[in-house]
Amino acid sequence: MQIHGACHCGKFRFTAEIDPARVMACHCTDCQVRSGGPFRTVVATPIGRFHLQGQPKVYVKTAESGNRRAQAFCSDCGTPIDASAPENPTSVMIRLGCVDERASLKPAVQIWRHSAPPWLDDLADIPASPKQQAFLPAVGT
Repeated sequence: MQIHGACHCGKFRFTAEIDPARVMACHCTDCQVRSGGPFRTVVATPIGRFHLQGQPKVYVKTAESGNRRAQAFCSDCGTPIDASAPENPTSVMIRLGCVDERASLKPAVQIWRHSAPPWLDDLADIPASPKQQAFLPAVGT
C-alpha cells in the first residue's frame, strides 16, 4: 500500500510502500512519552521503500535493552516522523500520526501491552464527542 505523510507544519513530506498487516500499536513507556499518548501506532517498511524529503532532526535513544534507535522529528513543529537504527538502517518505523491514510491502518498487533494504562480497555465506555465540546465541568467547580 502506498502511503503519504508530512509533519504538522509541512516542512517534511514522505511517501512509503508498506504492508498494512505490519501495523503495530506499541505501549512501551518510551512510545507513551514520545507520542504524548497511551500508545503509538507504527508500521515497519524496508528503508528503500521510504522516501523522505529533507533531513529532520534526529535524537538517538538507548532503550532499556541497550538497543539504540534514531528518532527523527521535525525541528520546527516537533512531529515524530520515523525511527530506525542509527547506523546502516535496513528498515524504518513510520509514525502513523503523520500519515494521511492513518484511519485505514488498523493495528494488527499490540506490543509492550503490560505497559498500557489500565483504563485503555474501558475507553469505548467513556462519553465521547464528535468534535471538541465543553462537556466537562469547569475547573474549580
